[in-house]
Amino acid sequence: MSSLPRRVKSVPKAPTSEELPSFLKSTSESEEEEEEWEPKRKIARRPRLPKKTEAKPKKAAAPRPAVARKMVKKVAIKEEADVSLLIAPVEDNKMPLLKPKEENPGTKPKSLNQMPEVPKKMEVNSFEGKNQNSLVSDEKPSTSVPVVKQEKCEEFAFDEQPSKKIRLNACPEGKPVKNLGGNKIKEEFEMNWDIVQALSEITNVEPWVCANLIRLFQEENTIPFIARYRKELINNLEADALREVQHALEELRTVAKKTHTMIQKLKKEGKLSSCLLKGLLNCRTLEELDHVSSPYKTGSKGTKAQRAKQLGLEPAALALLQNPVELNLFSYIRPNTKGLANIQEVEAGVQHILADIFAKDKDTLDFVRKLCQQRYISIQSTLAKVSSKNGNEKDIDKFQLYHEFSCNIKNIQHHQILAINRGENLKILTVKVNIPDGVKNEFCWWCVNERWRPKQFLKPEFMRLLRSSVEDAYKRLIYPLLCREFRSKLTSDAEKESVMMFGRNLRQLLLTSPVRGRALMGVDPGYKHGCKLAIISPTSQILHTDVVYLHSGQGFREAEKIKRLLLQYNCSTVVIGNGTACRETEAYFADLIMKKYFAPLDVVYCIVSEAGASIYSVSPEASKEMPDLDPNLRSAVSIARRVQDPLAELVKIEPKHIGVGMYQHDVSQTLLKATLDSVVEECVSFVGVDINICSEILLRHIAGLNTNRAKNIIEWREKNGPFINREQLKEVKGLGPKTFQQCAGFIRFNQEYIKTFCSNKKNELENRALLTKAGALGKKKSKVTSCASQQPNPLDQTCIHPESYHIAMRFLSLIGGNANDIGKSDMQQKVNVVIQKEGLEGTAKRLNTTMHTLQLIIDGLTQPEGYDIRTDFDKPDFKRSIVCLEDLNVGAILTGKVENATPFGVFVDIGVGKAGLIPVRSITEAKLSKVKKRRSLGLGPGERVEVKVLNVDIPRLRITLDLIRVL
Repeated sequence: MSSLPRRVKSVPKAPTSEELPSFLKSTSESEEEEEEWEPKRKIARRPRLPKKTEAKPKKAAAPRPAVARKMVKKVAIKEEADVSLLIAPVEDNKMPLLKPKEENPGTKPKSLNQMPEVPKKMEVNSFEGKNQNSLVSDEKPSTSVPVVKQEKCEEFAFDEQPSKKIRLNACPEGKPVKNLGGNKIKEEFEMNWDIVQALSEITNVEPWVCANLIRLFQEENTIPFIARYRKELINNLEADALREVQHALEELRTVAKKTHTMIQKLKKEGKLSSCLLKGLLNCRTLEELDHVSSPYKTGSKGTKAQRAKQLGLEPAALALLQNPVELNLFSYIRPNTKGLANIQEVEAGVQHILADIFAKDKDTLDFVRKLCQQRYISIQSTLAKVSSKNGNEKDIDKFQLYHEFSCNIKNIQHHQILAINRGENLKILTVKVNIPDGVKNEFCWWCVNERWRPKQFLKPEFMRLLRSSVEDAYKRLIYPLLCREFRSKLTSDAEKESVMMFGRNLRQLLLTSPVRGRALMGVDPGYKHGCKLAIISPTSQILHTDVVYLHSGQGFREAEKIKRLLLQYNCSTVVIGNGTACRETEAYFADLIMKKYFAPLDVVYCIVSEAGASIYSVSPEASKEMPDLDPNLRSAVSIARRVQDPLAELVKIEPKHIGVGMYQHDVSQTLLKATLDSVVEECVSFVGVDINICSEILLRHIAGLNTNRAKNIIEWREKNGPFINREQLKEVKGLGPKTFQQCAGFIRFNQEYIKTFCSNKKNELENRALLTKAGALGKKKSKVTSCASQQPNPLDQTCIHPESYHIAMRFLSLIGGNANDIGKSDMQQKVNVVIQKEGLEGTAKRLNTTMHTLQLIIDGLTQPEGYDIRTDFDKPDFKRSIVCLEDLNVGAILTGKVENATPFGVFVDIGVGKAGLIPVRSITEAKLSKVKKRRSLGLGPGERVEVKVLNVDIPRLRITLDLIRVL
């Protein structure tokens, strides 16, 4: 396919009116005019088509209508556009895409050249293929050779773009995309649009980045691996942006798959025509697909236009547009036939056919959509009449803001859309989209005078019929379609933003800085069944569990027990869950702390979210981890561990149960689960895990691993002892080269532990050799020797990927460093000397690598041993006293911790039992640190802030705050 010639030069020139084919010049076209047009290059490309499709071109060599030859040309153009999925970053076609050192690190990624838009004129799509039914009758859409099969479609590819160019280090002027043979990116289901361009338009990501991402995802690369180790191929995009591209790509592929399924179904039922095929292959969204295919679905009564066509009125409708002088509607009257009994019924049938043609024409729909973008389109919600009579007053009051609500669809907020949709689903609200009449008037004028203007003089009665048809098309077909599209787009965007917001909040929560090196007492508050206590050691081992009844008149006696436990285990930190009886339990401990009851211990406490703790306590994972513990006590252990190591504990809970989202039950659960699972994988991977001490649950969330692979790693570790280096991962069952590539960079090794283990193994081997005769333990000796022969690699404790180890060793030689000095201050000094002298870009060129890879190597070599990225995030807020809601005064300055972030504001826990709201308008860049400014909304769960009380509504328990600064 790649040998096909280019259609245009690198900078295509818009064709003149003389160069345009007839179907682009005229307002409507006849079959005679189609046959007059001759393509300039109609046969030259055919010998180069693949062998599999040779039969078709040979058959086409015989004399045939120009329409068929024209379609062959268009298909060739479509084929060139499909090749644009490929990215060739080097001159040699054998060089794979994923070699970052071929990229120029200092060059800013360039966008693909875009072809100027060809000026379109009127085109009657609905009846262009009138003489092509024989071509479609034996057609069978195929995914293996889609180009030849799509030859049956009409001139759908006239506006396709030429082959793209990418500017590279090796070819600054731009290298045309070529077929890389076995490395070709090929979509399973081909459409009339280029998936790279479509993905770029949806996500606003440069086309060359989209093409690379399609390739990377097709090769089963994970988002954490791409975000960290393939930055030069994705223009340094963050994980959130990668997820957005991935979701958009999946949606486009879903549309393509459903389209081809519909094509196969309609073909089997004998309903597929060339015009319908073209319309289906042009669909980019599920809404468009439903609009085109709904009249042909099984069980449908058929549209008014279909019934009129069955009566034989289609020739009359087409004649009104092509040759109205010879049209005589009276000749179609059949007094005994329903629908043809009189001239009024005949005109109504013709009107329905014309309206159907107008409503399914791509140019017509594009014009009215563009028109809507320039006008004020609003969405309105009102209180439903039924709900006002029979509804629950409490539920109705929740939607008080939307009883009389109207907003421009360009300005409406995502949370408002979700609220309106929820009210509509509960039948409390009535929602409609309001499109001004000016859109209808201008649209009707354009259709009658430009787009669908007949080629010949029109009688007054026919002109009236044409105007009625246009108005009917708008009112009955186009207006409802626009309303559905607007609502669908608003809902889809709102759901995506809600899911992304949930993901950002979850990441912030998972990356909360751990509190290490201290024993903790976890408290699961309760009234009747008491407060469950659990004391855990600094290494997360369960030291003691108990139940105390603090709120049943036994508080003083239970205080003695608590004091004894705290002193016994030298525990000075209490972690209280924020569930039932949290406020009373907090007041109880705060009172004892203020009285210095626990002296000599300086006890502090903090409040932590217990969302999901109850669900986890009865889960199979909890039963396996704590088999001898009562489920109620397991929740207290989980609460304590959430402070000691939030990431390791929260990954045990299904993300949607953690409760830091917005309208999470109203959004697509499939999208929500995929996004949250991806965020968990990203966090666990970027933090990294020690392969020799981590749990199976934590290990399964590493990029590239799953439940079975994590289980195999644990079994290998239990059978053979600890892993010595990353290379040993290849010995685990189920870990092939691809899995190793994805997970290796996120797995860590404690070098001190490994050295101690290897030293003990070596001594054990020497002792056995002295105490046994030669060959007495031959088998065991060889087995132990194979294990002991593995040597630890200091680079395994860093974030450097094994594929870059050779570059890291060359860099160490360049700076005169030693791998055993990783993380020491001496290493930092040596790196600074070289970088200051040659610069990062110069050093990267000297090592023949990219700046991104070199920066990652520098980070890995200079970060101290045991470095944790979570140290840069906020820790829990420990307190010794409590403030009541009644104690709050307007103007008071307080500190608090962010609990949840939403598009309309941020909820902050200020220690009064009820979170206060900082409206989004109060969160400005001036109040945020430079680090926070780069984050969405600026704030996320766990961050400490200083706020000012603006309003306190005690009856409604509402607190409004103003952000002063981020601590």
